[in-house]
Amino acid sequence: MKAFAALYAELDETTKTGEKVDALARYFAAADPADAAWAVHFLSGRRPKRLIGARKLAAWAMEAADVPEWLFAECYESVGDLAETISLLLPASGASSDLPLRHWVEERLLPLRGEDEESQRRVVERAWAEMDGAQAYVWNKLITGSFRVGVSQSLVVRSLSRLGGVEEAAVAHRMMGAWDPTPEFYLRLLHADTRDADLSRPYPFFLAYALEAEPETLGEAAEWQAEWKWDGIRAQVIRRAGATFIWSRGEELITERFPELAQAAALLPDGTVLDGEIMPWRDGPLPFAQLQRRIGRKVLGAKILAEVPVVLLTYDLLEDGGIDIRERPLSERRARLEEMIRNTPSAGRFLLSPIAAAESWDDVMRAYADARGRAAEGLMLKKLDAPYGVGRRKGGWWKWKVEPFTLDAVLIYAQRGHGRRASLYSDYTFGVWKEGELVPFAKAYSGLTDEEIRKVDSFVRRNTTQRFGPVRTVKPELVFELAFEGIQRSPRHKSGVAVRFPRMLRWRTDKRPEDADSLETIWGLIEGREAEQREQQGIGNGE
Repeated sequence: MKAFAALYAELDETTKTGEKVDALARYFAAADPADAAWAVHFLSGRRPKRLIGARKLAAWAMEAADVPEWLFAECYESVGDLAETISLLLPASGASSDLPLRHWVEERLLPLRGEDEESQRRVVERAWAEMDGAQAYVWNKLITGSFRVGVSQSLVVRSLSRLGGVEEAAVAHRMMGAWDPTPEFYLRLLHADTRDADLSRPYPFFLAYALEAEPETLGEAAEWQAEWKWDGIRAQVIRRAGATFIWSRGEELITERFPELAQAAALLPDGTVLDGEIMPWRDGPLPFAQLQRRIGRKVLGAKILAEVPVVLLTYDLLEDGGIDIRERPLSERRARLEEMIRNTPSAGRFLLSPIAAAESWDDVMRAYADARGRAAEGLMLKKLDAPYGVGRRKGGWWKWKVEPFTLDAVLIYAQRGHGRRASLYSDYTFGVWKEGELVPFAKAYSGLTDEEIRKVDSFVRRNTTQRFGPVRTVKPELVFELAFEGIQRSPRHKSGVAVRFPRMLRWRTDKRPEDADSLETIWGLIEGREAEQREQQGIGNGE
């Protein structure tokens, strides 16, 4: 635990990728496999759900620190993070635990879930008494389910690849899917023999970078494949040894969430892995909000399955006849994919992602202009001779998204952020005008510089008019230009509309609140988008 807490502090103190990879590699080189396995588990984003309620934990900490509730609240208000607030307020224990991370997780942390409140309290208070401040901070993070430290799984993969002398692709493959943080699993991550892909495990997804210049800079148009970029759930459908597995890009096994796709996959040849996008579809794409109706349900009844049918728009073929073909050029993989889809009676559940017919960059530009009318996010540009890579790599794939919708809105609510912004008001709700009043329209937390966030934070503190738990109502004075990828009608929202991926483009210091946009403007955007989609023909049959 001492080494893991020191690693956490080292990672938290730097923003440099190289320094983080170095710190991870040093830790794993010295760690016992049982500890290292749990470190991989937590650092790659897997963490237990909150084991003890925040109110209980705070009450125990107040008593241990002998501070009144008002003072604890003021400290929490200043720090912005419960785990850190508690670790700072607790009296110095004078101790430092030499027990391994494995012990703290398996013997102390995980058993908390089945204990009564009094037993939980004894375990927590004993832990605080045995740990120093840095260790207690990490322990609190684990208890509250808020463990995060600015490390992506790809950085963990890089450090383990360096340590074990194993290719990053092999380590990433082994970390995909479900696994238990055991010493055996950790040692397998570093094993030189890479012929160990289990039956259900997906391949690491290949991700594209945003196009950085005009498409003409990529060379000859004939060397590239242009296809529509869809807004659904990226997934791999795996058919091996007579079994079907569907994995999301977020490494979640979602086979049971899409029974119609699992049923169709039973007709695929054994030893097949498809990469594609799960889309709500009825003679063409449905709004993403329809797919969210299915995602949010624990039980999928016949009614919702009929109302929101789905398909897999297939992008790529990664495994054919049990052979990994990711190193083959895209042109070959696409040809094999087309043949497989043609010969698989999938009842229309597996569709080829349509290619935009383009012999020149002018043709590509015209296709790009048609993207929004086809309910697509833009185009994907893929080099025909490119292999299927691992993670986000430049060169082989580029995503070229259509220009976002934009409008001006007024900041009306604010609350604290997370991580390094936990002490700042950096999560905002924006309103637009409706009949002389501002109605909530969208939430956003990205797009501003650190300096701008500090200025907005100062404004929020000086101009709060009401408090509702962590949310602050502020004077409606600041105007921001928002961007978003999609917009649609939504009876669930007070404004009557829902947007996809809202973010702040810039702080409009040149505008007054009354200059912000209205719902009438937004309805015009929606009606224009719907008209474009009605004009498009043939999207349902892949033309």
